[in-house]
Amino acid sequence: MAFQTPITIHQAINHIRKEEYVLPAIQREFIWNENQITNLFDSLMRGYPIGSFLFWKVDKEHCDLYTFYRFLDNYHQRTQRHNTRIELSGEESVTAILDGQQRLTSLYIGLKGTYASKKKYLWWNNPNAFPIRRLYMNLLRPATNRGVGFEYDFRFLTERDARDKENFHWFPIGQILSFRNLRDINKYLRENNLIGPEYPEQCLFGLYEAICREKMIYYYQEEVQDLDKVLNIFIRVNSAGTPLSYSDMLLSIATAQWTKIDARQVIHDLVDELNQIGAGFNLNKDFVLKSCLVLADIPNIGFRVNNFTRENSTKVESLWPQIADSLRAAVQLVSYFGYNSRTLRANNALIPIAYYLHVQQISQNNLIGKQFAENRTSIYNWVTRALLKAGTFGSGVDTTLRTARATIQAHVGSFPEQELYASFARIGRALRFEEEELEDLLDRTYGDSITFSVLALLYPGVNVAFNFHEDHIFPSSYFTPKRLKDAGVPVDEVDKFLERRDRIANLQLLEGLQNLEKAAKMPANWLQEHFTNEDELKEWKRRNFIADVPGSITDFLDFYESRRANMKVRLAKILGVSLTD
Repeated sequence: MAFQTPITIHQAINHIRKEEYVLPAIQREFIWNENQITNLFDSLMRGYPIGSFLFWKVDKEHCDLYTFYRFLDNYHQRTQRHNTRIELSGEESVTAILDGQQRLTSLYIGLKGTYASKKKYLWWNNPNAFPIRRLYMNLLRPATNRGVGFEYDFRFLTERDARDKENFHWFPIGQILSFRNLRDINKYLRENNLIGPEYPEQCLFGLYEAICREKMIYYYQEEVQDLDKVLNIFIRVNSAGTPLSYSDMLLSIATAQWTKIDARQVIHDLVDELNQIGAGFNLNKDFVLKSCLVLADIPNIGFRVNNFTRENSTKVESLWPQIADSLRAAVQLVSYFGYNSRTLRANNALIPIAYYLHVQQISQNNLIGKQFAENRTSIYNWVTRALLKAGTFGSGVDTTLRTARATIQAHVGSFPEQELYASFARIGRALRFEEEELEDLLDRTYGDSITFSVLALLYPGVNVAFNFHEDHIFPSSYFTPKRLKDAGVPVDEVDKFLERRDRIANLQLLEGLQNLEKAAKMPANWLQEHFTNEDELKEWKRRNFIADVPGSITDFLDFYESRRANMKVRLAKILGVSLTD
């Protein structure tokens, strides 16, 4: 491996554009944010070094042996985060980037592309949430309000925002690539009435020097054609500084070692697919890769590079269709239980379910049939308890997953709910609850990830798959200090009302349509409108642990304590807790 003559950023950008620089399959994807990109350009303008690079020259005779990807140019946080695969002609050698991908991609996006990230307070499915923006530099003044450490005002802006000329002159920095010499800079300054002030000239000349004239890309080049040696070099290089995560490394190695399937493509596609199930989940490649290790019965499931040997990689590849189907089925099942990205507090709780479905070869089509009803109930009971119990899938998760796998292996047939409880207890992960834990569970609040699981246990007859909402019985809008005082609540009790407003004893699971109908109505008024049959009203009260519904909010505390006590008794019975009183 030899140190090469450095090149300019302009030259590097041309190599990327011509697809002479490519990304090997072992590289992770682009992860830098806007702040990191602008910081890189600020460093260039200030003459700071941006580090060395490591390139791998792949001879044309070997290009077709490996998988390569293009650099990202137009990054979009929702729709375009993945690099596309490139088919090389094999007529020329290429240079694969082993170290420096994040910096080179940032330079390429800044100079030739766009960056679209989600705006605050807008939903992901809002088409206006991801404006397309390019990188600009303000030629009129330095970065005064851009945070500590920035000297030059680089920003990603939409074309509309870049037209703001008051105290700004936004120069699209990609235009610097079209300047052939210093005369082009002077021409731009004249045409835009920027001759005279020193700062615009300083910015443009400095940018031209940094991008087009200074040789800023210092790199080593490896020319060995053996992938195993290249992998070792790659791992060593990425073991210092900010290392790749184990999932990045495993995915990189899998992509390099799978022979019939593009691991990166299918795993990213599966993650995107799983996250679209039901109300949506927040799964990632870490979850999928951990699942691969478990479902393929690889003994050591830790995220270590040496666990992803060529033999293990081949085994996972051969089982990939079944693994993917089992993960789809597991996510579909917990979605049927009513869980989603907000309420599934431990993604790894899905893995034992997926393993059971994998071993039993149970497909998505069989999940909601009558023949699976008993297993469905057992899985529901187990996963709900596991999600309620703090730390079940926390530290030491590999031991937990191996234990679950061994238990399922040893009890072929029905889902081994009771056996899992026993085996978890033996490793210090008992899913037993004490009375103090019930108190904590009942004090959970609206929007808490555990709240849904508690309510789901307390409402066993509710089919949560049918879009049930967590709803306040006494509307939250009534709980302001002013409204409470105006209603007659004593001043010294207002804080007690506010503390209890969002807790479980003031919440219920209500069907989405009913929730919209109820809106902010007081419970007594809503019940009078909704129930005309006295027996139906009594049944609703029984199902909701309510003895009586007061007509005035001033009686809320008595209602709250009564309902909380009833809920505690029911929850204790479900979880097998002996109460002291």
